[in-house]
Amino acid sequence: MNRYKSSGFTLIELMIVVAIIAILAAVSLGFYGDYVTRAARTDARTALTSTAASLEKCRSIYSAYNHANCNVTFAVTSDEGYYSIAQPAAADLTASTFTLTATPMGRQLADTECDGLSLTNTGLKSGTGTDPTKCW
Repeated sequence: MNRYKSSGFTLIELMIVVAIIAILAAVSLGFYGDYVTRAARTDARTALTSTAASLEKCRSIYSAYNHANCNVTFAVTSDEGYYSIAQPAAADLTASTFTLTATPMGRQLADTECDGLSLTNTGLKSGTGTDPTKCW
């Protein structure tokens, strides 16, 4: 007769549980990193639309996007600091048209799916990268 009654977990059972938790953590961490990268694109969208709104205000007052009295300053850094909007080239900022481009900075440089976003005065939204459809 066995006087000692077995209770609790064996080492094998404990190691199986630890292995399952490790696998779940590894999968979750990968998804979390992708989510953070995609969420940071909102920072670029916000910077582009607010800069475009400032240019539209300028056009409504002075009838030109590139008027000397416009108070739109470049280079614009997005609120969270993940993107910058540089001074558009002369061809991209005329009296009647503009094209703004957000370029990634810092950790957002690792975003290969969407490595740049653009917005024009007509509201055309585009992007560059391996999957530009995910930019907007």
